[in-house]
Amino acid sequence: MAEKIGLQSLIHRSVRNMGAGIHSVVKESAIEMIKQAYKEGIFVQITSGYRSFAEQNKLYAQGRTAPGKIVTNAKGGQSNHNYGLAIDYVLLSADGKKALWTVNKKWRRVAQIGKSLGFSWGGDWKSFKDYPHLEMMGGLTLSQLQAGKRPFLVSFLSNEVSAKQIKTVSGEKLLARGSIKTKSIITSKKSYTLPSGILKVTKPLTKGSQVTAVQKALSSLYFYPDKGAKNNGIDGYYGPKTANAVKRFQLMNGLTADGIYGPKTKSKIEQLLKK
Repeated sequence: MAEKIGLQSLIHRSVRNMGAGIHSVVKESAIEMIKQAYKEGIFVQITSGYRSFAEQNKLYAQGRTAPGKIVTNAKGGQSNHNYGLAIDYVLLSADGKKALWTVNKKWRRVAQIGKSLGFSWGGDWKSFKDYPHLEMMGGLTLSQLQAGKRPFLVSFLSNEVSAKQIKTVSGEKLLARGSIKTKSIITSKKSYTLPSGILKVTKPLTKGSQVTAVQKALSSLYFYPDKGAKNNGIDGYYGPKTANAVKRFQLMNGLTADGIYGPKTKSKIEQLLKK
């Protein structure tokens, strides 16, 4: 039987492939994704990260003015990779010698882990599915990046924010030369009056203030029912998306991942909110 590839080998390869220009939050989140997948017997390697404009133009030329197949429609400056905010990944065989490009259950599981760490997944795109692609845009568009704007990104691991100027909860502005602790900014981890009973998907859907409290508490811990949607999906209805947020939270915190809110999930949420 072939020897299983070591975790550090996967991380070393991935760090090398991400390049020096990768955003620090993207980098540490990608490494954490690799670690969590490895615990589940899934071997992930980052194949691409930061690309300079020149490297992007060279890639664009492939299949056009240079030998090979067309692999991108983006010229230099037209890819999120050019700003250090995107990565691509692939699954490997257990010995780490073979790339497995089939988008299967394990592939989607890695995407789910990535999303729980703050990434957006290209597999969720409607117009063009880019299954290897994960990115952190910090709410900015490509046009804004091209215009010189840069996002601040929240690390779900260290609770730090990279920013130049941001508003605190009280509306004050802080200047940062690196990172600012998020306990006083952006998301306030306040206490919530969480329900003591069981909440799960029912017909008709359970709704009300108790559901809203759970949704808000999960969102304050970065497990959004529908990140990017109106109010991040906090709508007072315990539907499939809220159940998925609960399931992701349970999975990341050593609980039975069934998507059903109950006493153990409540206790864990309250414990984390106090940190």
